[in-house]
Amino acid sequence: MLEIKQLTKRYGSKLAVNNISFSVKPGEIFGFLGPNGAGKTTTIKMIVGLLKPDLGEIMINGINNQLDPLRAKRQFSFVPDNSEIFEKITGYDYLQFICDVYKVPATDREVKLNSLLEKLVLKNDINGYISGYSHGMKQKLLLIGALIANPKILILDEPMVGLDPKAQHTVKELLSEHCLNGNSVFFSTHVLEVAEKVCNRVAIINKGEIITIGSLDEIRKKIGKDESLENIFLELTE
Repeated sequence: MLEIKQLTKRYGSKLAVNNISFSVKPGEIFGFLGPNGAGKTTTIKMIVGLLKPDLGEIMINGINNQLDPLRAKRQFSFVPDNSEIFEKITGYDYLQFICDVYKVPATDREVKLNSLLEKLVLKNDINGYISGYSHGMKQKLLLIGALIANPKILILDEPMVGLDPKAQHTVKELLSEHCLNGNSVFFSTHVLEVAEKVCNRVAIINKGEIITIGSLDEIRKKIGKDESLENIFLELTE
């Protein structure tokens, strides 16, 4: 579903991402973890086409994102780590725009939109201008826009930021539902409890290099300790 091979990126003399490789399988929720400045966002920006890698290959659902960028971008939806969004339109108009971009059939979109708006408790505010939304409401809107397209892979950078506990719980359920149909989720987060509960596998990156990858049980076996993900993370990134 997502295949990263020997990905490398420099900023001047700084090696931000150093020859990393990993894959995300169909039906999998994959967590990408690391401290600030570890290379997470740089990696994500290369995957979604906002940065050009110096070396390496990125295959998204079998499509090289450097050789065929437009077709590759049709395979995923992306929610960045900030909630910057068009503010001078209504939430409803924004979602209709996203549906048009991803060619969501008119016969399906209202049913899907109503379901997602109901689940994320945004139905009563959807006709208001986005400029009046709180950070959490904008985050919900971005997530609904990402899910409505039913992409092969969801790419999320800190998707839980700004969400209340109930919304976080709902998002976790929606991500699991998305993967039941053979789709995948790739997301970065600092909320390690969320990653421990929902991820099938995780990769921990530090100083531009992946230092461990696998299911939590596999990582525990590697380090020889039956620890929580938080304790493992702290130990490996000291």
